[in-house]
Amino acid sequence: MGGMGPGGRPPAFRGVDESAQRRLNAQAPEIPDLRARVVGLFRPYRGRIALTAILVVAGAALGVIPPLLVQSIFDDALFPTSGAAPDLALLVRLVLTMIGLFLLSAALGVTQTWLTSTVGNRVTGDLRVRLFDHLQAMELGFFTRTKTGVIQSRLQNDVGGVSDVLTNTITSILGNTVTVVSALVAMILIDWRLTVIAVVMMPALILVQRRVGQVRARIAGQTQESLSELTSITQETLSVSGILLSKAFNRQPTESARYRVENLNQVQLQVRRAMSGQGFFAVVQVIMASVPAVIYLVSGYLIAGGAGAITAGTVVAFTTVQARLLQPLMGLMRVALDLQTSRALFARIFEYLDLTPAIVDTPGAIDVAAAPGPLGRVEFREVVFRYPDAASDGRPTLDGVSFVAEPGQHVAFVGPSGAGKTTVIYLAPRLYEASAGQVLFSGQDVRTLTQESIVENVGIVSQETYLFHASIADNLRYAKPEATDEELVAACTAANIHHAIVGFEHGYDTIVGERGYRLSGGEKQRIAIARVLLKDPPVLLLDEATSALDTVSERVVQEALDNVARGRTTLSIAHRLSTVVGADVIHVVEAGRIVESGTHSALLARGGLYAELALEQMAAASIAGMEAHAESSRDDGAASSAPRD
Repeated sequence: MGGMGPGGRPPAFRGVDESAQRRLNAQAPEIPDLRARVVGLFRPYRGRIALTAILVVAGAALGVIPPLLVQSIFDDALFPTSGAAPDLALLVRLVLTMIGLFLLSAALGVTQTWLTSTVGNRVTGDLRVRLFDHLQAMELGFFTRTKTGVIQSRLQNDVGGVSDVLTNTITSILGNTVTVVSALVAMILIDWRLTVIAVVMMPALILVQRRVGQVRARIAGQTQESLSELTSITQETLSVSGILLSKAFNRQPTESARYRVENLNQVQLQVRRAMSGQGFFAVVQVIMASVPAVIYLVSGYLIAGGAGAITAGTVVAFTTVQARLLQPLMGLMRVALDLQTSRALFARIFEYLDLTPAIVDTPGAIDVAAAPGPLGRVEFREVVFRYPDAASDGRPTLDGVSFVAEPGQHVAFVGPSGAGKTTVIYLAPRLYEASAGQVLFSGQDVRTLTQESIVENVGIVSQETYLFHASIADNLRYAKPEATDEELVAACTAANIHHAIVGFEHGYDTIVGERGYRLSGGEKQRIAIARVLLKDPPVLLLDEATSALDTVSERVVQEALDNVARGRTTLSIAHRLSTVVGADVIHVVEAGRIVESGTHSALLARGGLYAELALEQMAAASIAGMEAHAESSRDDGAASSAPRD
């Protein structure tokens, strides 16, 4: 079949085989001034960073003094050049000085660690909150075309991946640089000839390090892409809806296979990431560890050749300082590699931060309260809308839609699936932006109103009710955090759900479960209605709020909706025409256009599309009723033929 993938698999699973190869070719996006932007993250903490820098420089400088004292201990205290006995008084002073320096260095190290940890983790937290806030400002369309797991991965994995860099980089660079420079100065002061021998290999090592860093950066980008995919699979499969779907279709083995494939890819990338550069560091360590042996050899030849100023103290002091050069030099090289590696992660984070929301407040936008028209009036004027990410066939989703909903009026929209009804509901509160035409709220173009004030005056009840994994009371107070218990009861009573709630063991403290799965569909919808009642908006948007319910639940929920809609401007989308019979105006939408408008009786009398839809639903209801009657008759017959005692 044309819709099936290779081997009869659905197209959705083609990515299991091809995604790894696609990610191998993926490159981090180019972000201009990336280095300056990362440095800018630390700007609010300039004072602490300055203090940290002072402590780092002081600690690094102190660390070079003990090797110099060693030279004095050997040449002046233990083995005076004159051949006299050891100078014990000088030896005691030098040893006590060394111990004091060690204690001071340790205290500076503890303070420095506290400061760097505080600054680094605060910068990481600031970056995470900044990214979260920016994502919340994105338009609804961004979330309809982006996997939730990918968004979660950017927040958790990518920001977490740069945490160590943000926490340790500054102090590591400062401390290691000062240590390396001071060590080199001390080595030159001790003996410049030995210094040349000790550092002759450094330029070559730096060049190799740059190449290793490029490789690690590429692997880091691939690793984060793989983590995003793993997070997406987990979020999609292990959510309540996902696990219900996989169990209903017995697809657990397939989902496990998807996870195993991506997990294996992740394991391999992590191993490659861990091993990249290890050979380089092993070579560096061998070279640096071999330098003292070379120094001993060269010193021997210099002494044998009669060269002056080479004493035992000189050799011991030089090798001691040179040994201190190993760790900071390795640290600088590791930091350089980490910075190159983290570049890919920072690029992914800033890529999201650089996204511009498609819907923003225009300069000079006013509050709804300042709009000239009556509060609650909604008007569409020749509105055209195209979804930016939809497959274009040349036809817009809405094409020249015009209507007016006066305050307190119930305006319903009916029509075939895909006609554009839900788009109307999304355009009214500016969740989407009209491609052409005007959407007016209280007589003012929504593009000149603040988004916050529009949303404050609109309540939405959708077909798919979202409840948090929290208590009923907490879910209700999401609309009004300061609501009293009495207000909760009043809202739930109006929504026909209070008596059901008090019947639960824990009443309003009952935990509803993930997405409210511990409640029935009707109970969830009525809690959602009560939540809107607490908000008390002048405009109510109902997006097929009863279409997924059975007849009994629909009747109860519809009564609640009638209560909440009383006195409010209501725009409703209906699948069952019986729910909009009492609407003031019914607009019939087909192919993105309003083709009929009127009351229920007037539209039936016209004999157009609305009448056809009504006849279809009446026929379907009649067939369903006959089937139910037949089933009941069979049950009665079976009961009458059963043997009696």
